[in-house]
Amino acid sequence: MALPAPADTLRLLEDDEVPPVLEENAGSRSPFFFTCDHYGRLIPRALGDLGVHAGELERHIAWDIGIAEVATWLAKEMDVHLIAQRYSRLVIDCNRPFDSPGSIPLISEATEIPGNGGLTREQIAERQRAVFAPYHTRIAQALDARKASGLPTILVSLHSFTPVYAGIARPWHIGTLYNRDDRLPHLLRDKLRLEGDLVVGDNEPYAVSDATDYTIPV
Repeated sequence: MALPAPADTLRLLEDDEVPPVLEENAGSRSPFFFTCDHYGRLIPRALGDLGVHAGELERHIAWDIGIAEVATWLAKEMDVHLIAQRYSRLVIDCNRPFDSPGSIPLISEATEIPGNGGLTREQIAERQRAVFAPYHTRIAQALDARKASGLPTILVSLHSFTPVYAGIARPWHIGTLYNRDDRLPHLLRDKLRLEGDLVVGDNEPYAVSDATDYTIPV
């Protein structure tokens, strides 16, 4: 394992590293608009492996397993504008408010993240600047452009969840999650339940809230 370098002045992403934002079908006129906060599990070179064993970085604590393939396929099949984020949620979680303990987690499920301990304000701000800000700035720009051109927008934030979390089984195959607006989630829930072989959660295994989520509330 390799812990990050200690220098406060360290630039998080160098010019030759993968940019945080992935974008597909930017010219789409579909009313749907997809985001994917936990698409990737890259870690900037400057952070090493955050002190976490390689096997742990393949688990759900580092990204939403399988959602990259689902998001890319859906965006292609439906010709939907997709904006996704390539870096691991362990670097900074792009679906958490900055004041949430999960923003830069010290522990995820039962796994300690040594490289996230003892960060200075400058180091935290650099993660926000280098990864979080470009992603959400691009989403805001795209939404503003759609509004200016009169395009209706139905924002769908794509995620995956594990069948077992913290030792507790989750029976759902798919969940429709929402905060204040339940119109699309309830339509999807009812259509999916007609499939007959799916266990469909209604705000399960978790619900969207202002305290725990960023993309949908904002």
